[in-house]
Amino acid sequence: MKCIVGLGNIGKRFELTRHNIGFEVVDYILKNNHFSLDKQKFKGAYTIERLNGEKVLFIEPMTMMNLSGEAVAPLMDYYNVEVDDLIVLYDDLDLSQGNIRLRQKGSAGGHNGMKSIIKHLGTDQFKRIRIGVGRPTNGMSVPDYVLQKFSKEEMMTMEKVIEHSAQAVEAFIESSRFDHVMNEYNGEVN
Repeated sequence: MKCIVGLGNIGKRFELTRHNIGFEVVDYILKNNHFSLDKQKFKGAYTIERLNGEKVLFIEPMTMMNLSGEAVAPLMDYYNVEVDDLIVLYDDLDLSQGNIRLRQKGSAGGHNGMKSIIKHLGTDQFKRIRIGVGRPTNGMSVPDYVLQKFSKEEMMTMEKVIEHSAQAVEAFIESSRFDHVMNEYNGEVN
């Protein structure tokens, strides 16, 4: 079983903010396949569906970003999901808007949601899709920036990024060859 985790903060006021881009990608996949997060357990909203011939556990933690591991690890344990079958989608300040970076493993890179998942899983050896949101300009603090909604102009770019990221996830589910998916989907989205 594959496990696809989108990171974000729960609540209306966080919708369409930079920090919630992981949720947006998971929501896009669910909506396009007529699925919904219809279950709740271990501080996570989730569903298990069949996609591209594979059983898939989709998770959105309901813990707030910095405690994401408290939902992800118990759900993966409960459903016996291997770390090799996990992909986490999240916002990345070090990538400009319009870019995604797929990685097989790595550090949290200062992202508190990833720090929590790494801590609770006891490893950083899992796949991730980092979605560029850029860094704040004009002296805005990082917390204010990531909790700010995208502008209409930015959303035009991010809609393409969300679709591209979703296609990468579905390509992995179909082929299980993340190295091939990385070659095809890494980089700037046009």
